[in-house]
Amino acid sequence: MMEYTRPRLLSMLVLIIAGLGVLFLGRAQSQSNFVGGDPTRSATSNVRTSELRFEAGSRSNWHSHGNFQVIMAEEGRGRTQKRGEPLQEMLPGVAHFAPRGVVHWHGAAPDSYLVQLTISSGETSWFEPVSDEDYLGQ
Repeated sequence: MMEYTRPRLLSMLVLIIAGLGVLFLGRAQSQSNFVGGDPTRSATSNVRTSELRFEAGSRSNWHSHGNFQVIMAEEGRGRTQKRGEPLQEMLPGVAHFAPRGVVHWHGAAPDSYLVQLTISSGETSWFEPVSDEDYLGQ
């Protein structure tokens, strides 16, 4: 009976030590991600994130945001434009910024779909549809 209990106790001891090691290593690892303390995360409902898929040729209406919008192509190709400025090509990994109140639009290229990541803040004000001339950069 003693021979059976000893390996069992040894196994339990190894499991306890392994568990403590994982616990302490996990804590040390998360603390090493920041220098000078862990930042606090605000609980705001004013910032929205979304992932939108536009099919080729589709686009938003002209609009603006109460605070800002950051958009970036994740897949495919797109277009964006601030009113009165030249048309911009949207390529994966390149962020585009629309400040508070700047009227703009965004959508897919004529020959490509677009998966777009969006971070925006403030109320969205919607305006007229984007004309084909604006969309084509004419």
